[in-house]
Amino acid sequence: MQDFSFFDLPEPVSVALIAKKTGCTLVNPSAGDTTISAIGPIEDAPPDSLCFLDNSKYVAALQDTRAKAVICSKKYVDRVPDGIVVLQSAAPYRAFAEAMGMMFAGALRPSGITGEVGISKGAFVHPDANIEDGVTIEFGAVVGAGASIGSGSLIAANATIGPKVQIGRNTSIMSGATVICSLVGNNVIIHSGVCIGQDGFGFAMGAGGHLKVPQVGRVIIQDDVEIGANTTIDRGAIRDTIIGEGTKIDNQVVIGHNVVTGCHCVLVGQVGLAGSATLGNYAVLGARAGVVGHTKVGDGAQIAGNSAVADDVPPGAIWGGVPARPIKHWLKELAAARAGARKMAKGKKSK
Repeated sequence: MQDFSFFDLPEPVSVALIAKKTGCTLVNPSAGDTTISAIGPIEDAPPDSLCFLDNSKYVAALQDTRAKAVICSKKYVDRVPDGIVVLQSAAPYRAFAEAMGMMFAGALRPSGITGEVGISKGAFVHPDANIEDGVTIEFGAVVGAGASIGSGSLIAANATIGPKVQIGRNTSIMSGATVICSLVGNNVIIHSGVCIGQDGFGFAMGAGGHLKVPQVGRVIIQDDVEIGANTTIDRGAIRDTIIGEGTKIDNQVVIGHNVVTGCHCVLVGQVGLAGSATLGNYAVLGARAGVVGHTKVGDGAQIAGNSAVADDVPPGAIWGGVPARPIKHWLKELAAARAGARKMAKGKKSK
């Protein structure tokens, strides 16, 4: 059973309003006054709830769902039982996410850990820091000399903001995160345990020992970026590490020095970008994919999970494998390898 007790329960909202805000078409306009007060998965939806259907595997669950309304694409409209209000959408999951945002607005941005508002007496804020009105700094947080934090931002318990760091407005830095040598934009979310701005892995290797190379660049994080828990982003060596506007980074991602990502990239869990790698706009990297240093992944390119990119990837390409190559080539090689293995197995049995 769903339990949303960590979040304020929504006030009932009409399906007509949901349709208007999400761009859905209300298949039966006379049902517009029907109200929704919960959300849930189609197979386990509570009464008076909204669910969505975007996968054929769940069509059968429509017959037994207790949901009051469903968002689905046109091809599933006729499969919805009588009595369930239908909101038709070309992108059901996205529309459902927008509806959830209406109902659970507080879940769109992390809340504080201690529940305090304003600057806690238990926080350390250097006298030379510039803190705009409306900032919350929780117990145990540290803000260094010359740092700037914009209005509406949250520095959660035990987070550390280093000297001269600039944090924009309505940005959330969650508990245990460390931000040094960085400029962070507006509406950014940095989750717990993230480390940003530490030394990159820079050494002049030699037989007599490895000489540490000073890392004197910055990290620049543009607006509307989200960075998942325990991710690390190294500052640049002699130029900046840059995370482009709207980029979404999952948990436990490693980004080396001098890396530049374009706007609206997606990096799924445990991705690794070696120093000076470059991603174009809207590039997508699946879980545990790695990109070799000084390599470029073009605009809109997609890299399959567990792949290793060692060569430049053209814009719009889909690559996979180790080393990564065009997805069609990789799949053909896998099919040939499986066929060869089956042939060998049959040969051994016949002896």
